[in-house]
Amino acid sequence: MRALLWQPASVRALVTGAAGFVGSHLVPRLRADGARIFAHDRELDVCDAAAVASRVREVGPDTIVHLAALTSVPHSRREPELTYRVNYLGTRAVLDAALQHAPDARVLIVCTAEEYGSAAPGSDPFSEASPLRPGSPYARSKAAADLLGAQYASRGLDVVRVRAFNHAGPGQSSDFVIASFAQQIAAIAGRKRDAVLRVGNLDSVRDFLDVRDVIEAYVRLLDRRVPAGVYNVASGVGTRVGEPLDILLALAGVHPVIEIDPERLRPADFSVGDASRLRATTGWKPQIDLADTLRQVFDYWQQEVAADRV
Repeated sequence: MRALLWQPASVRALVTGAAGFVGSHLVPRLRADGARIFAHDRELDVCDAAAVASRVREVGPDTIVHLAALTSVPHSRREPELTYRVNYLGTRAVLDAALQHAPDARVLIVCTAEEYGSAAPGSDPFSEASPLRPGSPYARSKAAADLLGAQYASRGLDVVRVRAFNHAGPGQSSDFVIASFAQQIAAIAGRKRDAVLRVGNLDSVRDFLDVRDVIEAYVRLLDRRVPAGVYNVASGVGTRVGEPLDILLALAGVHPVIEIDPERLRPADFSVGDASRLRATTGWKPQIDLADTLRQVFDYWQQEVAADRV
């Protein structure tokens, strides 16, 4: 199928969480495409339903991309109530505001593959029809927001829900596995820390994407010709977590001691997605090789370490 191309030159797009990892890549892409962007981050508290409604009413957006969220699984375990407020109640505020003040807008809600939980090694990839088995406060808050989006869709709102699998790129927090590896390795290579690298379970299997491929999927899903609903954003390829670590170590030319961090350690599991629906509907498929992603992430952390921003 030929790719459906969004034509955003006259589109007014309101983006929450615009200064976050994905937002910092998405907003420039939308601007380059010609959209008029109303970018909001911490200055718009998504838990403040009145403030969100006021802003949506002022902007009158054609599309809303809701990225604002607390995304760290470990942090969600430490602060489950805050995670619930931001991820669930924040999503409810955005959906309410859209229904009241921008009922014709396309609303893209970014959810997560964490909603599926984990599977035994060698299992089939998760499809959109797979049961949701969220295993952390973060995943549960996102599953609740996802199902809430479906409820608002049943009330006539044009809602797209995306369940994104692991993605990486420059600017991602070191709370996430590839960024954590790259930050530690860059610091070791720059002689800013001892040559000891702390890791979790390297035998787990994950579905890794470049953030640029994820952005391309989101942009295509903003095209109103694409049916609303739920879409996995995934490569469909399972990668052992130790593989990107080996590539990053080779890039840096360092040989640290590898230590297991009990706080990061979980049993080996499997999380790979089936993005057949997204591919069939939009023509999207990943374009960027994992090695390219890792090079960009490592370069970013080398710069951060050199500038003492770590």
